[in-house]
Amino acid sequence: MPFAVYLLGLAVFAQGTSEFMLSGLVPAIARDLGVSIPAAGLLTSAFAAGMVVGAPLMAALSLRLSRRAALLAFLVVFLLVHVVGAVTTSYEVLVVTRVVAALANAGFLAVAIATAVALAPADAKARATSVLLGGVTIACVAGVPAGALLGQLWGWRSAFWAVALALVPAVLAVLRSVPGGAPEGGADRVRGELRVLRRPRLLVLLLLGALVNGATFCTFTYLAPVLTGVTGIGSAWMPVMLALFGLGSFAGVTISGRVADRRPVPLLAAGGVALVAGWATFALTAGAAVPAIVLVLVQGALSFAVGSTLISQVLYAAGGAPTLGGAYATAAFNVGATLGPWLGGLAIDAGLGFRSPLWVSAAMAGAALAIAGVAAWRNRMEVDLRGAAQ
Repeated sequence: MPFAVYLLGLAVFAQGTSEFMLSGLVPAIARDLGVSIPAAGLLTSAFAAGMVVGAPLMAALSLRLSRRAALLAFLVVFLLVHVVGAVTTSYEVLVVTRVVAALANAGFLAVAIATAVALAPADAKARATSVLLGGVTIACVAGVPAGALLGQLWGWRSAFWAVALALVPAVLAVLRSVPGGAPEGGADRVRGELRVLRRPRLLVLLLLGALVNGATFCTFTYLAPVLTGVTGIGSAWMPVMLALFGLGSFAGVTISGRVADRRPVPLLAAGGVALVAGWATFALTAGAAVPAIVLVLVQGALSFAVGSTLISQVLYAAGGAPTLGGAYATAAFNVGATLGPWLGGLAIDAGLGFRSPLWVSAAMAGAALAIAGVAAWRNRMEVDLRGAAQ
């Protein structure tokens, strides 16, 4: 795997840290800016919304630039808005910086996926994808506790400064290691890539990615109340539990990167069944510490193994639309990351208890498995009908 792909993973780690660290900074931000906790929590929603909208929009705009120029532009914007966020005393300005950061992050991730796949061997799309998503999973492990620790020691603004500083070597790495070249193209290239994205198989893969990621983030968002309120694990152990989920996630993308290029269908089939069974088992056994701890690790691994395989399959299916294919994969997964926690919150507000997000995760993963089964059956029928016609 070219070294430049790992450098792109480093940049993804820094940007992912910015997204995840906010969960540990909300109370401090609320106190400092004089807003309510829910208002400060909207900073996370603003980022997620920016990712959904920004992925296809920024990717389309990036086609007018070379990949190196696009990556540098997105990184520099991301760095600068964190400097603004670190010094502002206005809640409204901070919200705007989160939206702009999300737009830049979405554009960078879409172009980075296309760049990594282009730099990697033709049959190693899943491995290249796993390197980038490995940056996201390490951000899950390190982002929340690191952001919280910096916030406790030097205030929440120090976490924003840390992200800005971490991006400086990423900017230099992209400048030195990613090949330059001519712009990707203009309006004609955008229309050409959009035509590719209308393929039914691609749309099914995007839907599956949204459902699987929705299931993942539904439980991840409410993991603390599940483990403290149902399992009985002390709140002091929550950083360890979040890190355990992140370690499982890293293991999942690593395994997927080594298997998914050669055997994606068996991985998705077995992983999908195991994912549904795991969420249901977690819901049933959440009151016991040992199975809950084991399932935090296992479900993290399964979720990201299946999710990263789906992203690589999107890239294979969107061979003629590498940049917008990565963008739509990013958007679909962020739709899931927005929808899953919302549905989990509805279940809790309905009085169904803190186990209910686990059942919502099982239902979303089950829906993905059912849709995949129907799609596979229809494909088999079409093949049989064509064979009979011949």
